[in-house]
Amino acid sequence: MKPQHFRLTLVVLSLATTLIFSACNRRDKNQDNDTQLAGDNTLFENTYNEVLNMADEASEKNTGDNLSNYKTASTCATITHDTLNVPKTITIDFGNTNCLCNDGRNRRGKILVSYTGKYRDSGSVHTITFDNYFVNDNQVLGSKTVSNLGTNTSNQTHFSIVVNGLIIKALTGDSVVWNSTRTRTWVGGEATIGDKSDDVYEITGSASGTKGSTAYTMTIIQPLVKAVACGYISKGVMEVQPSGKLLRSIDFGNGTCDNIAQVTIGGNVYTITLH
Repeated sequence: MKPQHFRLTLVVLSLATTLIFSACNRRDKNQDNDTQLAGDNTLFENTYNEVLNMADEASEKNTGDNLSNYKTASTCATITHDTLNVPKTITIDFGNTNCLCNDGRNRRGKILVSYTGKYRDSGSVHTITFDNYFVNDNQVLGSKTVSNLGTNTSNQTHFSIVVNGLIIKALTGDSVVWNSTRTRTWVGGEATIGDKSDDVYEITGSASGTKGSTAYTMTIIQPLVKAVACGYISKGVMEVQPSGKLLRSIDFGNGTCDNIAQVTIGGNVYTITLH
């Protein structure tokens, strides 16, 4: 090969290699692999689901009692009933300092519940709000309204649930807005009155909100399964659509109680840890 031809070949190969690496770098830089919003949505699901479980349990306790499923000390989550005023109210008080609960989460502050009837009563309405309430130092704000719709065609008690929520995250200070409309169906444990440990619910519905300047919508594709005995959603699929980004699909698994979920973005699968 003539020297000039050899040099020309080297230049072409070098240019081709540069272009290939440049294209790869652009793909890596532009690849949508942000799972944070998916994690935030699961944080909302867990946080607002568990406050309803607490309100349900507290409704069947007496003033001065403690929650059974969310405590590791006798001073954690003290319950106070006010049955003299209308609507009646329940205060669930975790105290002013973090209390380590038996699901491994620290809680402090108060959950406030006003209600028109017992949780099991058809037509009853429970409204849940918060007073300086924190979970793992994430501040929980907003309200949750639970309406008992009676039984469905399968003779299961189901509820309409509307959340207008806001969580201020401890580590980043981000404020995430979450507004949801849900149907919550009691699919297990309803017959064992007084024992919450075997209660299981299926949740369907949609949500929308914002995180910073990013708006998003969320739809449950396969019903989410939440057992009171498990601190996490154990089954179901939901999709999160952030504005200007790819669709995220979140798969919570096959029913095993763990803190792992799979997030699919553009064909790529990522494993996230639920908090």
